[in-house]
Parts: sequence; structure tokens; C-alpha cells
Amino acid sequence: VDAVEPSTTEVWSAIFQPVGQAYQPPASVVLYDNATGTGCGTGQAAMGPFYCPADQRVYLDLSFWNQLETDFGAKGEAARAYVIAHEIGHHVQHLTGQTDRAQRMGAKGAESGSVRLELQADCYAGVWAANASAVSNGQVALGAGDLEEGMKTANAIGDDALQRRSGRQVTPEGFTHGSSAQRVEWLRRGYQSGDPAVCDTFSGA
Repeated sequence: VDAVEPSTTEVWSAIFQPVGQAYQPPASVVLYDNATGTGCGTGQAAMGPFYCPADQRVYLDLSFWNQLETDFGAKGEAARAYVIAHEIGHHVQHLTGQTDRAQRMGAKGAESGSVRLELQADCYAGVWAANASAVSNGQVALGAGDLEEGMKTANAIGDDALQRRSGRQVTPEGFTHGSSAQRVEWLRRGYQSGDPAVCDTFSGA
């Protein structure tokens, strides 16, 4: 967290600057065990990592790192970096109005604004990964193996994969984050381009 969060600030500051905007990083990244108070209500471990727009903080339950390894087979720092960068991506969406855009969509399941927002945050995580090495003076260096680890994590936590893991039938009507294939694809798009302009998940099917 101490390495990735400052790196995301450097990347997004560099992206915002040419368009005349000043990037404001999240108020903080909060690490907690089991439960904690937030501007969005009580944060609980069962919720997984999340971003709260009301207080502009990222919340990371430490037990989730263990779950990544034991339940999803996503080991290593790159998997954790992807999760952090994804949540920071939600902060970027809050700053740019994409969060409000998603809330106005009203659709449910696979076509919902929620899914589109989550997939865009995956894409933004890829944008960060593509630019991190260039702006961090070598403090954060990501290679092809790290990208593969990030995509492995994205694949493991797709809605369809989670539904199968819990013994349920895959039902797109219940999706909140997107399928494994979608999450991997949007993470890859962000990484290959390094440009948030490719992350328009709100256009088209």
C-alpha cells in the first residue's frame, strides 16, 4: 500500500495535468480487520475492498489478502497492487463524474451501471500499471509477469467465477462486477494503451 498508493497519485496527476485538471488523491487508504466505520456506513470484511465516495477513502480489509491466496490462488504483490489500483480507479471515477453517470443508468445485472463502473475501474487499474514504471523512478516496476498475475486475479473474481464457486448457476442478472472474461479484457485494454480514453465501458453493449 505504501508503494502503490503514491504511485497511483503520480500516474493520475500526470494524466490529469494536460487537460488542465489537478488530481486530488483519496483522503487515505484505510487498513482494517473485520469491521470499521466509514462515511458510507459500517465496512465489513464480507464486503471486500471498497471505495467510499462520501469520505473519499479506500478501505482494505486485511483478511482479503489471505482470501486472494487461499481461495483464488492469486499470490504475490502484483495481485494486491491490482486490487488497490482498481479501488483508486473508483476514486478517479468519483472525480470525473463517472460514478454519477453509472447511478443514472438504472439497468440491472450484466448491463447495469454498476458493472460498467467496475469494468472501467479494472481498465483504470491497467492504465496505472502501464504508466507506473515511467513515473515512479523505478520504485514501482511492473513487468509482463505482474500483468499476468493481475489478470489471473481479475479472472478469479469475475461474477460468473464467484457464482460457480458458491455452487450457483451463472445468472448474468445477478452480476455486479462483470464476468471473468470482461474483467480480464478491460484490465488488458487499459494496460496495452495506457490511456484512460480507451476505458469507456458505458458505450455499446
